[in-house]
Amino acid sequence: MRFRSLISLIFLLFFTSSAYARFVAVHPSSTDLISDGIDGGNIGRSGSIIQTVVSAPPAEEKEEACEQTYGFMPCTKTALGNVFLILVYGFLMFTAATYLSAGSELLLEILGPGIVGGLFLPMLGALPDAMLIMVSGLSGDAETAQSQVSVGMGLLAGSTVMLLTVIWGTCTVVGKCDLRDTIAVNNQDTKRFSLKDSGVTVDVWTSYAARIMAISVIPFVIVQLPQMLDSTSGRHLAVLVALILSVVMLISYCVYQVFQPWIQRRRLAFAKHKHVISGILKHLKQHALGRLLDDEGQPDEHVIRRLFDTIDANKDGHLSAAELKALIIGISFEDIDFDKDDAVGKVLQDFDKTLDEQVDQEEFVRGIKQWLLQAMGAAGPSGPDAGPRTMKFLDHFHVQTKREHALLGDNENGENDEDSGEVADPKWITIKAALLLLLGAAIAAAFADPLVDTVNNFSAATGIPSFFISFIALPLATNSSEAVSAIIFASRKKIRTASLTFSELCGGVTMNNILCLSVFLAIVYVRGLTWNFSSEVLVILIVCLVMGGFASFRTTYPLWTCFIAYLLYPLSLGLVYILDYWFGWS
Repeated sequence: MRFRSLISLIFLLFFTSSAYARFVAVHPSSTDLISDGIDGGNIGRSGSIIQTVVSAPPAEEKEEACEQTYGFMPCTKTALGNVFLILVYGFLMFTAATYLSAGSELLLEILGPGIVGGLFLPMLGALPDAMLIMVSGLSGDAETAQSQVSVGMGLLAGSTVMLLTVIWGTCTVVGKCDLRDTIAVNNQDTKRFSLKDSGVTVDVWTSYAARIMAISVIPFVIVQLPQMLDSTSGRHLAVLVALILSVVMLISYCVYQVFQPWIQRRRLAFAKHKHVISGILKHLKQHALGRLLDDEGQPDEHVIRRLFDTIDANKDGHLSAAELKALIIGISFEDIDFDKDDAVGKVLQDFDKTLDEQVDQEEFVRGIKQWLLQAMGAAGPSGPDAGPRTMKFLDHFHVQTKREHALLGDNENGENDEDSGEVADPKWITIKAALLLLLGAAIAAAFADPLVDTVNNFSAATGIPSFFISFIALPLATNSSEAVSAIIFASRKKIRTASLTFSELCGGVTMNNILCLSVFLAIVYVRGLTWNFSSEVLVILIVCLVMGGFASFRTTYPLWTCFIAYLLYPLSLGLVYILDYWFGWS
């Protein structure tokens, strides 16, 4: 259905572009007369001749014709006509983004994360924006490009602001769950619209994505330095330095995305090991009757030695891998699934310093003391000292390790949100993905230039600056697919899907700040254009730093935070207007 509607729209565009009209005017005084055939072609005074003239309209009656993109795409000088064309071209760009997104997801399904998730997906997601930015600065001579490049800047700023404000706030609202101990409870939404007791929780990787997003604004600061210092001599150099830095950051970000799954697996394995430590310490505490620490708050070696004797089943003075595995199997780890043999191996790494694949009593005492000191350090200054408070001390460590494990986004406990069936036909899915990507890229490339021209024509017809049109309207076209996908994911009301949602939003903004900005800076530098976007850069900095700083240091977003996101959108638009048209910033 989507493909047929696309074909219908393209046919309509080509059909309307082929309709032309001739101007026919009647001028009785002209001598270029045409006979009606009644009087043998003789022209008499009786007026029996029809005096009809086919001629061009007078110079004063001519309207300046609009310039058709590619020489055949439809165009108009009227405001309503341009509104219609913006809607049509916008829908085509939305379709291109949808095809690119669908093809990317199919590739991810076949090839997994790594290179696909790290290189192709972020770049393909930013491709429609990059196309529009590129054509906005390549059209015509330098003077024309300077006037049209504001469309590209409007799209760049508008996409960033829309993702971090309207879409971010909406995802918070639709994805909210009840908060219990500052963590959202999956699929539980009984608090309704409680501003404090309802919200979303994301994993720590989302915090890292937000920090990367905040760092990605550095090229904006560099390119803006000459204006901040009121200097005109270093502007071209600042553009070059910012361009080089943005390209380096783009490469670094892609490399990080490639290796991020491996890093995540390592962090998750470490969190599971900490959970095993917590479980073993709680188990030992129960058998030690709460006296793991002496009166001075230090590990009690005598108690630990007695615990060793209870675990040493064959009384040979050593704990074998089998005895350690029996200990771990006998402990309830509260729905945390892990490989028992791998857990035994990590315990041996912590305890077995002689590398003889078994743990003697001295090694056991030394290892348990290190674990207890690690747990006390996690408790912080308010941690307990000794005796009866040991239960609170270990409970705190247990809750902390369980929370850390949850926030790392472990998806091995049956929380798959998609059907885990086998891929039907990898070869066919690969072909389908390639076709979708080619079609999406072709549509984006073909209709980016007409859309930019239409925005400029609408701006000329209405007197509205092209920046504001591109700031408001174009992101709706290029980011609609991403926005709908994010909202749908958030509505599933799980920590995992919320994490994916907000990570994708941060990733999309990061690609705007480095990939799209790289394209923009390259055009400005190569064509020798003037960088005069101080207010736009300020808006991008404010929104990215506010939302990035907020998301960098917390993993739970209460419902009240959506108001911050929503308010930043009109604030951004109003700030650009005030700075440009009241204070004359450039």
